[in-house]
Amino acid sequence: MGVITYDHEVITSIPPAKLFKTFIVDFDNLIPNILPQAFKSVEILQGDGGAGTIKVTHFGEGSQYKSMKTHVDELDEENFVVKFTIIEGDVLEDVIEKITFVIKILPSADGGSITITSSTYYTKGDAKINEEDIMSRKDKAAGVFKALEAYFDDNPDDY
Repeated sequence: MGVITYDHEVITSIPPAKLFKTFIVDFDNLIPNILPQAFKSVEILQGDGGAGTIKVTHFGEGSQYKSMKTHVDELDEENFVVKFTIIEGDVLEDVIEKITFVIKILPSADGGSITITSSTYYTKGDAKINEEDIMSRKDKAAGVFKALEAYFDDNPDDY
């Protein structure tokens, strides 16, 4: 098994508490409404949204993937940190056993947020991961933040 870790940082105008609430805690409800072409729905199979929760994300018509199953490993609402693992789904393709994520949301000097994501890919055997696929995933994640900013520009009093 190979292990590859990537770090990614996104700066946004959304304050940390609001970003954590919308991007992490209420992702299942809000994001499919904002980006239905990318995310069709999210359903909880087990748990209450906190640590130990298992969810299935169904991707929208605009996605190259159909679904993924995730496990919430840790949810720290006080420090704005979440850890989760993709454990099943076509997003893993045939070369990845699992992907773990640690997302930390920090305050920026201008009142917005700095989101630091560390993703660790565990490959099957000696399988290789295409670097372009990783960059594409980072770009898609950045697109979610842009969509959230646009949503709050139009709906500043939500959340």
